[in-house]
Amino acid sequence: MRALTVVPGKADSLRVCDIPEPEPGPDELLVRALALGVCGTDKEIAAGDYGDAPPGADRLVLGHESLGRVERAPAGSEFSSGDLVVGVVRRPDPVPCGACAAGEFDMCRNGRYTERGIRRLDGYGSELWTVDSHYAAGVDARLEPVGMLLEPTSVVAKAWEQIERIGERAWFRPERVLVTGAGPIGLLAALLGVQRGLDVHVLDRVTGGPKPGLVSDLGATYHTDDAATVAERIQPDVVVEATGVGALVFDVMRHASACGIVCLTGVSSTGRRLSVDAGAVNRELVLENNVVFGSVNANRRHYRQAAESLTKSDVDWLERLITRRVPADRAADAFTAEEDDVKVVVTFD
Repeated sequence: MRALTVVPGKADSLRVCDIPEPEPGPDELLVRALALGVCGTDKEIAAGDYGDAPPGADRLVLGHESLGRVERAPAGSEFSSGDLVVGVVRRPDPVPCGACAAGEFDMCRNGRYTERGIRRLDGYGSELWTVDSHYAAGVDARLEPVGMLLEPTSVVAKAWEQIERIGERAWFRPERVLVTGAGPIGLLAALLGVQRGLDVHVLDRVTGGPKPGLVSDLGATYHTDDAATVAERIQPDVVVEATGVGALVFDVMRHASACGIVCLTGVSSTGRRLSVDAGAVNRELVLENNVVFGSVNANRRHYRQAAESLTKSDVDWLERLITRRVPADRAADAFTAEEDDVKVVVTFD
């Protein structure tokens, strides 16, 4: 069967290869792939920046934003043949740490977790894949065109859950949200903000293409000014930062409202140096009781939350996030950015 593979740590090793079909274990689903979302993590692994193959293997099967249809399910599981599912990405460490033992493996403390398609476990980028039924999430049938968005939605579902938990430290009734970055994570974060009844603002430097219309059709406001100007003008109670751009991160940190919460979801590249008045940043954070925290990955609870959010969303709007669908035989094309890309998907069906 066909699979999208790389040699971790080696640039230009991305290949569609033939690999043996998997044999499901007693508690595993056998799933036929329909589609696979491609994100920045996949591109960095393909570029040789990081990633780890399974023990004893040279190549890693890529793919963590999955969507497939169950071909075979173990007796007694909650799934049946024909169900749409996605696979959870992370697995708890084998020790395990306290967080993993409590089911919060997205918050693993000793770093011994594994991840499908990223770290020591093959991903979902093959025509057939298996997954333990406890690490599968069901997808409503009407979401078949967009079900691969469940994994990135789980990431922002976790971010919003953590924002609300932090807000509960005191009286917290947020009104205005600033999302920086109108990529898939930013747009899905905006979607969940709108679903919470908040006044959502999205900042991105792009003036054309689909992004301004996607934001407007959510009922949110699109901005292209510099981050400091926008943040100072709207005084957001919550900031979801989805770019990883270092200077922008510090701009929004300094201009959130008093007792505001800044959630960092974008991973910054290394090597760029910034001059920052650390004393001024610290002073404002302390005197205004602000919180800045990072959030990444998701556990099974967040996949359920994401499924609920997508189920009550406009599927036509979600389909507009997917700006290119690339057949698996030309999967390498999905790793080359085009001007109006939002989300690119590899198709297997």
